[in-house]
Amino acid sequence: MSDKRKFAGSHAPVGQMDEAIEDFADFQLHVKGRAEATVRGYRADLKNLAEDISTFADFNLNNLRQWLGNAVAEGKARATLARRTASVKAFSSWAEREGYLSRDVAARLVTPKVGQHLPTVMTPQQASELVGNAVSVDEAHFQRDSAILELLYATGMRVAELVRLDIGDVDFKRSTARVTGKGNKQRVVPFGAAATDALQQWIDGGRTELARGDARAIFVGSRGARIDQRQVRRIVEKAAAVTDASGLTPHGVRHLAATHLLEGGADLRVVQELLGHSSLSSTQIYTHVSTQRIKQVYSQAHPRA
Repeated sequence: MSDKRKFAGSHAPVGQMDEAIEDFADFQLHVKGRAEATVRGYRADLKNLAEDISTFADFNLNNLRQWLGNAVAEGKARATLARRTASVKAFSSWAEREGYLSRDVAARLVTPKVGQHLPTVMTPQQASELVGNAVSVDEAHFQRDSAILELLYATGMRVAELVRLDIGDVDFKRSTARVTGKGNKQRVVPFGAAATDALQQWIDGGRTELARGDARAIFVGSRGARIDQRQVRRIVEKAAAVTDASGLTPHGVRHLAATHLLEGGADLRVVQELLGHSSLSSTQIYTHVSTQRIKQVYSQAHPRA
């Protein structure tokens, strides 16, 4: 028995992937000598994959591409996409050698290029049209969707942060929200009159009709429980479709909020705090967007451009 086989187990190719992932992690750590941080990254990526593809019977190229496509739709950074692709390719190659797969199905999976990707720019007027274009089945859902769109654009918060908001996190007197971000780090973000009005209408109106389960959650779904990220993405996509901004995601709205703040004269470090970025370099991409906007306006307005 080879060293690698010692860690592989003896599961059928159609079996569950959870144990195979652990076998793969052990192989990378003990046989290949990978750093623990690298192996933790492999394991995290593959555990995420297993939420969508739980058996080797479903481990095929189309499903892998769909999984990566979902990550793109969620607004994941290109570096994250590249790392996830590399993790899956390494796992697929190992799984073929160990007999979990009849062939290396991820060999043709394309690793996204890692590089700076500038967000799509909309004018503040277009963004205002977007947040005013909630598409809903009734008044209660319209109030909810309008409040979600207004709050996303007003604060630039992540969709994962929005769905975690509780009633107690919002201070209407100060027009602020306490947001729990990555690593459970909390920050306080302000919002303006439009978001305040939309939130108040939703909480006093539509929410009283829809809320059933978690009484703390600000935003609830059609069944009354806390809304999930997928529902929020659909809300944004519907509004974007009728605003001629098809393909815009909640992460794209976050980009818009940051870009428009900087174009309005906000300090870069203030925007960093508002977005919850641990590094200023993560925020600096929006200065490039604003520069592009300046060039566009210059080209249109200057007689010698």
